[in-house]
Amino acid sequence: MANIGVPGMILIILLALILFGPKKLPEIGRAFGETLREFKKSTKDIANDDVETKDVKKV
Repeated sequence: MANIGVPGMILIILLALILFGPKKLPEIGRAFGETLREFKKSTKDIANDDVETKDVKKV
């Protein structure tokens, strides 16, 4: 996302406002944030389970 730049981000925000409207954008952002948070949590849990499994196999 670092390659987008400021003009690109402005264009994306304007398109999102046009497509979804100002009332729907906070709901979409909130849902995206919750989804991302759940994904990170699941990824961390899987990584921890993998480490625990390797530790058990060593013993």
